[in-house]
Amino acid sequence: MPLMHHNAQINDINMHYVEQGDGLPVILCHGFPHTWYSWNRQIQPLVNAGCRVIVPDMRGMGETSAPEAVEAYSVENVCSDLLGLLAHLGLERAVFSGLDFGVFACYDLALRHPDKVIAVIGLENPAAPHNPDMAPLAEYREMGKDHFLHINYFCEQADEADADLLERVDAFFPKVFWALSAGGDYFETFNFPKGTHYIDALSPAPPLPWDWLSAQDMQVFIDSYRASGFKGGLNWYRSMDIKWAERQTTHNLVSDVPAYFLGSEHDVDLKGFHGDDPISLMKRQFPDLRKIEMVPAAGHLVQLERSAEVSAAMVRFIEDIKANLKM
Repeated sequence: MPLMHHNAQINDINMHYVEQGDGLPVILCHGFPHTWYSWNRQIQPLVNAGCRVIVPDMRGMGETSAPEAVEAYSVENVCSDLLGLLAHLGLERAVFSGLDFGVFACYDLALRHPDKVIAVIGLENPAAPHNPDMAPLAEYREMGKDHFLHINYFCEQADEADADLLERVDAFFPKVFWALSAGGDYFETFNFPKGTHYIDALSPAPPLPWDWLSAQDMQVFIDSYRASGFKGGLNWYRSMDIKWAERQTTHNLVSDVPAYFLGSEHDVDLKGFHGDDPISLMKRQFPDLRKIEMVPAAGHLVQLERSAEVSAAMVRFIEDIKANLKM
């Protein structure tokens, strides 16, 4: 079946999404700096496994509208986007899977609207109860008080970040994708002082093609962000404290939604941003954590770096979900 592109007015924004297949509905949610295309290698394997696969450009990124206001990127709005997508598609519920900001959108939906979620499949970022005593941007200011930290740059030098990433988009994407991969080292950016521009803190990337990404694939991301700009994507960072305040109501909530987790050996978030035992934290909110798998020799961009392994693992999760739905 062909990959179909659609646009729909959902929750006061224009949402672009792609769709293919029939069967168990699976909605795949990307993070930053990604688009729906981050999942392009998983779509056909999931379709072959009997799924109706729906992949939106998340609010602020790709061909979906990018509201200017930081407040527009709240938990409430992002959940309403996903609920609106379900309603637009005529679906009562779906399996939700995500990476990075996209997976936290899935977790928020599962905690707030569990009747709409068949199961969640988290990649790289485990659900974790947030520190109720300190807002995240304050934590990141403390973490990066003596060195560069990209989150602080995005939030404290907002106008510079928006303009610089767009002006140097061709340089940004190879550098950031390599730094986040198993071949690079994001933590090298910590060697730079506060106030450094992100692109300048990133090490040079080897010339394309890489063994997991072609020049044509890279160009898809570059062209998308050249068209959309970066403000919408970076507003996901700038709204972290807003989301933190909203999540206080679900801080101690336990969800009975079945959960699955797929991480990778060299993921930057698992190494540096989720504490010493992130899986145990995830189990506090999703005690029905049914399967955990780790992909070797991969970094944060696991769907692209190890596409076949990720697709195979997700198909195994889907088969388990289907088997339990029949019980």
